[in-house]
Amino acid sequence: MVKIEKIPQKERIILGLDPGTNIMGYGIICITGKKIDLLQYGVIHLQKYTGYEMKLKKIFERVLGIVDEFSPDEVALEAPFYGKNVQSMLKLGRAQGVAMAAALYREIPITEYAPKKVKQSVTGNGNASKEQVAQMLIQLLKIKEAPRLLDATDALGVALCHYYQGGKTVKKTGSWQAFISENPGRVK
Repeated sequence: MVKIEKIPQKERIILGLDPGTNIMGYGIICITGKKIDLLQYGVIHLQKYTGYEMKLKKIFERVLGIVDEFSPDEVALEAPFYGKNVQSMLKLGRAQGVAMAAALYREIPITEYAPKKVKQSVTGNGNASKEQVAQMLIQLLKIKEAPRLLDATDALGVALCHYYQGGKTVKKTGSWQAFISENPGRVK
């Protein structure tokens, strides 16, 4: 009789971030095969820091701390969307850049996702509300208690979107031929 040993499946840890300058959400999931486990989620409160430079420093320190604690294989961030207030967009972009720098400091690959892409991946509707995304995540990840701040579930949504996208974004090349040559394993 031949004994067949089951090969252990490799774990993959994904850190999702929802950058913000007052509240920054984070969510960490672990993928084993097709199983998704919630490791942790929460928010980083930044309102108590008066200077913008201090907020950026705290974002870097806290993201680096989360990275060091959980050793994610990949980081997924929600990309800032264009709004009417240019100053808000600039501040959000800086917060995102500092979060990216913390992950890159530990040489962790980063992928950005547009908010509509995250909502589409999690709920099937790119125009879903934050509350709809949160409700879907509560069901999918079996979260026992809904978080008070939706920034945490937004970050979990980014992590889950990254997993659903196969951990990589599709490059816009403009032609099917280019897509086929760049993705031979995806076309049969």
